[in-house]
Amino acid sequence: MLKEGDGRAFRQLVEDRQTMVYNTVLGMLQQPEDAEDVTQEVFLKVYESIRQFRGESALSTWLYRITVTSALEFLRKRRRKKRFAFVMSLFGDANEPLTDPPDFVHPGVKLDQRENARLLFQAVAQLPDNQKTAYTLHKVEGLSYQEAADVMGTTVSAIESLLHRARLNLRKTLENSFPDGL
Repeated sequence: MLKEGDGRAFRQLVEDRQTMVYNTVLGMLQQPEDAEDVTQEVFLKVYESIRQFRGESALSTWLYRITVTSALEFLRKRRRKKRFAFVMSLFGDANEPLTDPPDFVHPGVKLDQRENARLLFQAVAQLPDNQKTAYTLHKVEGLSYQEAADVMGTTVSAIESLLHRARLNLRKTLENSFPDGL
């Protein structure tokens, strides 16, 4: 029914998957307002392209792919804007370069862990996009290696490698913040 454009089926999909999409995007963007906008874009893309869904993968995998791709596109646009603002400031324009995002804490983090989570999410934000995506899908969203590989269109061994490099990079970044270890 969903592929035929049934409005009720689409509404049900949004109700069932909205939290998953929002949390995935929020984990990658770390800005609630941006995550809300990208979540809306994701469901717009799903609505516009549902007829092309061939069922070769699970609907949730397809939805994760759209979600991750949309979040990465948003991050690329944000980086371009930052670079443009910086270049404009070099040429005397009164605009200041964009600053780092404010401190971010994922809503699923317990109160007594917020400071550690804030430091971790700051470090995750510095990871290369592929490592950030693999880390977010596996560690934040709880997807298995296979599910993360399906979403990212890669192999399980590639996911393992990305997660290993992400852990090494996070360890380097966080070693001063957590003297007792991660």
